[in-house]
Amino acid sequence: MSQKNHTSRRNFIAGAGAAIAFPTIIPSRVLGKDAPSNRINMGFVGMGNRGRGVMTALMNHKKAQGIAVCDLHDDYKAPNGGRQQGLKEGLRLLNGANAKKGGAKSGAKGYADYREMIANEDLDAIMCATPDHWHAMVCMEAAKNDLDIYCEKPITHLFAEGYHLHREVSKRKLIFQVGSQQRSDKRFRHAVEIVRNGHLGKITKVEVGLPRGKDKPAGDTTIKSPPKGLDYDMWCGPSEKLPFMECRYHWNWRWHLSYGGGQLMDWIGHHNDIAHWGLGADKAGPLSVEAKDFEYVDDLMKIYNSPRDYTFVSQYPDDIEVVVSTKNTMGTKWIGENGWVYVTRGRIQASNPEWLATSDGNKKGSNFSFNPGEWKGYHPGAGHQSNFMEGVLNRKECICSAETGHRSATPGHLAYVSHALGRPIKWDSKAEKVIGDDEAQKKLMALNYRGDLKLI
Repeated sequence: MSQKNHTSRRNFIAGAGAAIAFPTIIPSRVLGKDAPSNRINMGFVGMGNRGRGVMTALMNHKKAQGIAVCDLHDDYKAPNGGRQQGLKEGLRLLNGANAKKGGAKSGAKGYADYREMIANEDLDAIMCATPDHWHAMVCMEAAKNDLDIYCEKPITHLFAEGYHLHREVSKRKLIFQVGSQQRSDKRFRHAVEIVRNGHLGKITKVEVGLPRGKDKPAGDTTIKSPPKGLDYDMWCGPSEKLPFMECRYHWNWRWHLSYGGGQLMDWIGHHNDIAHWGLGADKAGPLSVEAKDFEYVDDLMKIYNSPRDYTFVSQYPDDIEVVVSTKNTMGTKWIGENGWVYVTRGRIQASNPEWLATSDGNKKGSNFSFNPGEWKGYHPGAGHQSNFMEGVLNRKECICSAETGHRSATPGHLAYVSHALGRPIKWDSKAEKVIGDDEAQKKLMALNYRGDLKLI
């Protein structure tokens, strides 16, 4: 798809609201044979374990065509007997997926620099599955090139990145899906429908349980030269360039705050995201956030600096308290005047068993016969990745948009600021601004990037 046609498509979409009843697929005759109604040309950034899996799921869509892969590491194997990963493996998988659809067995192009890939005029959309500290830079570059985006959670590493990114996405009317895939699971949707239809009565408290952080190194702690085929300086990107350790690479980068947000930010886009969905806070947020107990392993601080245990309490409108903690049971539990409902991966429970009645006797709750009421949660259709592809085709907001994903993660960002400053943070969720605390606001909005990299 040429850049001229790509731009024409965006202009057509932006000006067509009065003439077209969305959702709709733009006929190929409007923009030519390569319009997105015929195919979605995808580029994939980040070929680690998660990137491989999401790319495969996206390529399962009948309209998907993969034309580009980007990764900084040419070829490597995941630790502890893991699968092959990196640029070469990504190209192999992508070309194989294209071939199964009757396309060429080769032809997708590989890139080491995401900016060069995004400049490809044939692209319609990208996937971003890099470490967290690269999410914002990759996605903003894609947004400025009018590309639709699927990005793993959390949507960004820093609050200010998400603040600017979701506004850019909205301004350009782009389709964005955050990889908070629990929203596409029937158990989570059923729990939310129970809450939103008032079966619990007035909600008084929500308990969000997240995993504990690391209490020992995950791999070799020796400082050594980066592996062959890796541009480590580029991998560190906008963040601090720490001495290379195997235990801070691959999946384990997330335990250092230069590259991830520990388990708090790694999981807040899952269970707190569901809490927000149940509270109707997808485009809103708390009134205040206070960090209570952040505990660290002293012997690990030179390797990982994210907390092993953490608790923070958020106050929401209507006197609702949300407690996020490693001390809570993993998952999301809403507590109301008339009962409670709890949901996690593969399991749903409630104070009233009738709410969980199923049509097939499956006690785990997969085919619910109980109808919670008129309010229905967004049904993604064939799944989370398919929901993104259909969004690109139909120009319909996805089940977890850029703003939704950003707001689900916002209490975690505020909790880190509260912990650092040792005081509660009052929050104006409409303006997305700290109330009456200039030091906290400055800390929250800081983008202390390394070198000459800039987000805006």
